[in-house]
Amino acid sequence: MSVHFNPSNSETLLPLMIYFRNPYFLKDLSYTFLSIYVGIRLSRIKKKFYSILDRFLDKVAEHPHKKFIVYEESSYTYSQADRESNKVARALLTHAHLKEGDTVALFLGNEPWFVWIWLALSKLGCTASFLNVNIRSKSLLHCFSCCEAKVLIAGADLQGAIEEVLPTLKQQGIRVFILREHCHVDGIESLSDKIQMESDEPLSRQLRASINIKSPAVYIYTSGTTGLPKAAVINHEKVWIRAFGMTFAGVRSDDIVYIYLPLYHTAGFLLGLYGAIERGTTVVLRSKFSASNFWNDCRKYNVTVIQYIGEVMRYLCNTLKRDNDKDHKVRLAIGNGIREDTWVEFLERFGNICIRECYGATEGNVGFFNYGGKIGAVGREHFLYKMACKYALIRFDTEKEEPVRDSRGFCIEVPRGETGLLVAKIGKRTPFSGYAKDKQQTDKKKLRDVFEKGDMYFNSGDLLKITDEGFIFFQDRIGDTFRWKGENVATTEVADHLLTVDFIEEAKVYGVKVPGHEGRIGMAALKLKENMDFDGKAFYQHVKNYLPSYARPRFVRIQDALVVTSTFKQMKVKLAEEGFNPALIKDPLFYLEDNKGYIPMTQELFNCIAEGRLRL
Repeated sequence: MSVHFNPSNSETLLPLMIYFRNPYFLKDLSYTFLSIYVGIRLSRIKKKFYSILDRFLDKVAEHPHKKFIVYEESSYTYSQADRESNKVARALLTHAHLKEGDTVALFLGNEPWFVWIWLALSKLGCTASFLNVNIRSKSLLHCFSCCEAKVLIAGADLQGAIEEVLPTLKQQGIRVFILREHCHVDGIESLSDKIQMESDEPLSRQLRASINIKSPAVYIYTSGTTGLPKAAVINHEKVWIRAFGMTFAGVRSDDIVYIYLPLYHTAGFLLGLYGAIERGTTVVLRSKFSASNFWNDCRKYNVTVIQYIGEVMRYLCNTLKRDNDKDHKVRLAIGNGIREDTWVEFLERFGNICIRECYGATEGNVGFFNYGGKIGAVGREHFLYKMACKYALIRFDTEKEEPVRDSRGFCIEVPRGETGLLVAKIGKRTPFSGYAKDKQQTDKKKLRDVFEKGDMYFNSGDLLKITDEGFIFFQDRIGDTFRWKGENVATTEVADHLLTVDFIEEAKVYGVKVPGHEGRIGMAALKLKENMDFDGKAFYQHVKNYLPSYARPRFVRIQDALVVTSTFKQMKVKLAEEGFNPALIKDPLFYLEDNKGYIPMTQELFNCIAEGRLRL
């Protein structure tokens, strides 16, 4: 008996064999081609410098009448945005005397002015420094000074915050402009009236002739273990790498992108706005997130692409279910931090939306992208990326909060399936620019002698895990920073503010996990001064005046003594593990009730929070 071999059978079986061996083969292949395409484009940009501003101007020429920014009931075409920014640039050139290389601090929320001013500064060859609109007093002055800006531009609604620090700004000779037509405060100049008087004619490219791929494009602030925010230096090369995130996600030029995340943060500005310009899309800009208006906005403006942080997806899932939940045109969601259970619930409720989860730190030299669509993963390993970026997960001692080293003094890479600290080699192709005017904190993010003598790696501060399938999962953050409501909270800065309260002798701030919530919420362990009591109302007034809402400790624990020894960090870990359950903790506990103050923590309150009946 002879067996006849049919070639067509093997041709049919081959794709099936490949699929069962690797069900993500086609997605891996697609990502490979896309990576090569982006790599070639980036190489050309480096060879002959081409900025995001140049990309914007090319899009203006390509489709001048296409909508660029939609904000509330107004819309602005690419051409209008170009002309508006020309007027702003001329006003700043005339009245602020800006020149190439200067840094200007921008203290402004999400509105078209933010975009016009950034474009204007780019046209002048200046670097924009984006200040978080929630910061005040000491933090505001620190952020302003560390980027060495000589000019500050603020939104009209933030005049009060500026006036608080105005004496110091005047003393330092800082020019302060506010987006009003008139301002009678000594030391603050109106800007809107000056802009209106200027021409909208194009500016000479010679004004930015010396800017190159390594020049700083923007400063974006990130919290760190020192407490005060640090200005991450984002050069033009890193800007392009972030902007290509939209390309990797599959955004097209005919898409409409919904941006409500703060433009002063990486996600909203670099991935959102820059990515939209790179693709030539329309941006629907909203001043801030609103769960109740989210889908109405998407329907009203025909939004096809949304950005998110994990908390936002949960807020949307927590809204009342409606018959028209799936009635929208959103096809793609790009962001980070979505929990696995929320991911599943979101898709079931709002329809077949492609979720593209990604991972990366503002200042970091490594990032991941979950192009495979695996629910819960922040990324997927790819051989091309591993060739370009040498990263590893190393064994980490969470008690000592330091990497574990072998007998030779080198770090130990963890096997697949085990949690480890993400580090990435610092080199020519993966540089780490660090923080403006903060060499100490820049050096703290560098790990030396990791796998061999003399090597240097970026310490991400994040614990990740890589599965046998090659998917990457976020596990936890380390150190003295935790994340709540999409913001990094620096425990040292919060503790410093608490120590200025007259009845507090010692303070230790840390993040605790809450069932059903992403990240950690703030808690403070306090030691009171002798013969003094905890005044919940006074304490609330203090944190309300000096801390943004996300950084205010939601729980307070009063202790007789806070141990400060060589085991200080272990104690903080232990406190975080103990949490805020009054059944387990005998120390007095207090809870911050919304807009009222600190009240005694009860078992009933704890149960309401644990069961999700009380939203935090």
